[in-house]
Amino acid sequence: MPDIALRIERLPITHPDAMLLVEAVQEEYVLRYGGRDESPIDPADFEDPLGSFFVGYLDGEPVATGAWRRSSVSALGADVTAEVKRMYVVPAAQRRGLARRMLAHLEATAADAGIQALVLETGMKQPEAIELYLSSGYEPIPGFGYYADSELSRCFARRI
Repeated sequence: MPDIALRIERLPITHPDAMLLVEAVQEEYVLRYGGRDESPIDPADFEDPLGSFFVGYLDGEPVATGAWRRSSVSALGADVTAEVKRMYVVPAAQRRGLARRMLAHLEATAADAGIQALVLETGMKQPEAIELYLSSGYEPIPGFGYYADSELSRCFARRI
């Protein structure tokens, strides 16, 4: 596969490109689950020192997002954790390895910030996401936070 020139920029979640992609992922949740993701999101969660939000660009077009925010969830023996949020690649850019590259970027930037492990939640109706996380070394963990009792949720973690 040729190297795809994905440019990843750290931006506020309130940046227009970030907001465009966050809305697109919400529309995807409506299609798959019948409603938006209602888990609480505070834009401050993605600012230093709490977290980071990233937008990936191909040829100047925003095509991917990924973020992490510090978490109180202990996982895999790690006490300093962050939660992956808003992983998304627009349909026209899917199946090109962009989600895997964004995830690697999240892992690297979180590790640079002193995070020991990443935790995340995804849904049963997103088998491609589950496959990405499992194939990237993430292990199933018990549900946590907003999703703790959701039968549609699957939670994962990975030491970084």
